[in-house]
Amino acid sequence: MPEGDRILVVGGAGYIGSHVVKALRDSGYRPVIFDNLSTGQRVNVLSGSEFIHGDLLVPEQIRQAVQGIEGIIHLAALKAAGESMYQPERYATQNLGGTLHLLHAASEARVPHFVFSSTAAVYGDPQYVPMDEAHPTEPVNFYGFTKLEIERLLAWHSKLRGLHFASLRYFNAAGYDPQGEVCGLEQQPNNLLPIVLEAVMGWRPHVEVFGTDYETPDGSCIRDYIHVSDLAQAHVQALRFLEQHQSNLTLNLGTSNGLSVLEVLHAAQRLSGVEFSIKRGPRREGDPAVVLAEASHAREVFGWVPKHSDVDTLIDSMLRVYRATR
Repeated sequence: MPEGDRILVVGGAGYIGSHVVKALRDSGYRPVIFDNLSTGQRVNVLSGSEFIHGDLLVPEQIRQAVQGIEGIIHLAALKAAGESMYQPERYATQNLGGTLHLLHAASEARVPHFVFSSTAAVYGDPQYVPMDEAHPTEPVNFYGFTKLEIERLLAWHSKLRGLHFASLRYFNAAGYDPQGEVCGLEQQPNNLLPIVLEAVMGWRPHVEVFGTDYETPDGSCIRDYIHVSDLAQAHVQALRFLEQHQSNLTLNLGTSNGLSVLEVLHAAQRLSGVEFSIKRGPRREGDPAVVLAEASHAREVFGWVPKHSDVDTLIDSMLRVYRATR
C-alpha cells in the first residue's frame, strides 16, 4: 500500500486517537477522523485533517465513512472499568454493538487492514509478571470482557472475510505530544497521572495513595506507564506490518519498567515545584501489587521501542498542556 492512503481513525478526536492521527499524518498517510465527540474534542481535530462527525451506533454513517478507506484504526470505546461493572448494558451496546457495525461496514467495503485498540484488562489479575501475550485472558471487569470479545470477533472476521488485524494491548497510557500540537485535555480521566496533574494545578485538594503496605520497594503499587506518542507510533508500525505481511498480530504495548505510585507523586512534585498534599489510604479491593508488560514482542516484530516513556518526559509533557489551560 503506498503512502498517502486514507486511514479511518475511529475515535480520532480523543486523547489517544488524536496522537494516532498526528503519527499517521507525519508518516505520510491521510487520516480521516470519525468521532461522535462524546469524549473527543474538536480542539483535537488537527489542522488539515478530514473529519466526519458520526456515531458507530448509526450503521449508515459508518458505511458511508469507510468508502475509499484502505485501513481502519479503531479506538472508540467506553473505558471506565469500574463503571462497566454496574452499566454493562451500556458497555455492551457501545463497545460490542458499535464494533460489530464497524466490522460489517469494513467487510462490505473490503477494507483490508484493521488495527484495534485493546487493553491489558483482557488478562485480568496477573498470574505472573511481567505479563506476556501468552498470559491467560480472564478479565475481572466487563470493560476487559468487551475488549477480549472484540479480539475474538476480529479473529473470526479474519478467517471468514480475509481481514488482517492487529490487536494492541495497552498498559497505562499517559503524557502528551512532546511537540505540543495535541493539547486537548483528556475528558473524564480516572487514571493516576491526570489526577496528579489536577492536584498540581490546585483543582483537587490532595492525591490519595491506596495502599502503602504492598511488597514493593516503597510499599505502593507499581504500574507500567507508556507515553501516548509511543503508543501512537506503534499503531503506525502495526499498520505497516499488516500492509507488508498480510498476517495478524496480538501485541502488548508497555515499557516493562514499572513506576510506583509514590515515585510518580514525588517526580510530579519535583518537576512542578508544587508540594501538593498526599494522603495515604487503605488498599482498594482487587488492586494487584505489580502490573508490568512483557513488551519485547513488539520490538522483535517491527522494531518498536518507546522513546518518550521515562517519568520525567511523561510528567513534563503533561505539565505543559495543563499549565497552558490556566
